[in-house]
This record gives sequence, structure tokens and C-alpha cells, in this order.
Amino acid sequence: GPMMSIKAVNGLSHYTDWTIGHVHSGALGWVGMVSFGAIYFLAPRMWNRTRLYSVRLVSTHFWLATIGIVIYTASMWVSGIMQGLMWRSYDALGFLEYSFAETVAAMHPFYLIRTIGGGFFVAGSLVMAYNVYRTARGHLREEKPYESEPIAVPA
Repeated sequence: GPMMSIKAVNGLSHYTDWTIGHVHSGALGWVGMVSFGAIYFLAPRMWNRTRLYSVRLVSTHFWLATIGIVIYTASMWVSGIMQGLMWRSYDALGFLEYSFAETVAAMHPFYLIRTIGGGFFVAGSLVMAYNVYRTARGHLREEKPYESEPIAVPA
């Protein structure tokens, strides 16, 4: 965010996918994850249940959404830098080296990567929807707690 206020950075990133990726990282990463957390907190309470159907599915959702957000936004950041550099590239006569259509064609692989990232995010949301549905129906999944090492050992 603050880096984009620097004139040299803004001159390269403005009107490119970099800015869109920046906004989506906040929208999906912050707003989306806080909303998911609120839904997970409220779901058992809304239907008077003792807990969610599956805590392991919450973990699965978290990792699918996180990986999806990283893939989604990273592809947009890279394509935005490429886009900005292509738009600022001039030939020896001072004409633009790349046409608009050439920049769009060069960005196509990044749009495919973006789609994969979005797919991960949506898959995580479907896992959440299933988990909330099963919670609302009153089902509880028998789960063993995660195995972990103790953080501190008493003296």
C-alpha cells in the first residue's frame, strides 16, 4: 500500500493488474478470512450445537483458501509488473514496442494461474459450506485431536 504512493512505483503499477491484485489480497485475505472466522464462530451457536461438525474441515478450508489467495494475488502482482514494463517500453523511434493486444496475450498464462488460485479459494468455501450444513443438521464427526509436541515442559 504505502509503496504504491511512491511516484516511481505508482508510475509502473497504476492501471495494471498489480493494483487489482493488491485490492484482492485485502478483500480475500482480510475480509474473506475474518468473515469465514465469524461464520465458524456463529454457526454452532445459531443452531444451538455444542461445536462445529468438523474442526479438521476448518483446517482444510483455511489451507485451501490461503494457498488460493497466494496463487491468485501473486499471479496478478507478477502480471501487473510485466504489464507496466510492457506499457513503458519504447523502440528506437519512440513508439510503443508492444501493442495493447500483445500485452493482453502475454498476460494470458497469468490469468490461467489466477483461475487456479480462485479455484482453490472456492473449493475451500465449498468445504466451509459443507461443514456449516452438517453442523446445522446436528451431525458431529468423531475426530481425534491433532497430535502435537508440548510447547513447554515443566521443570
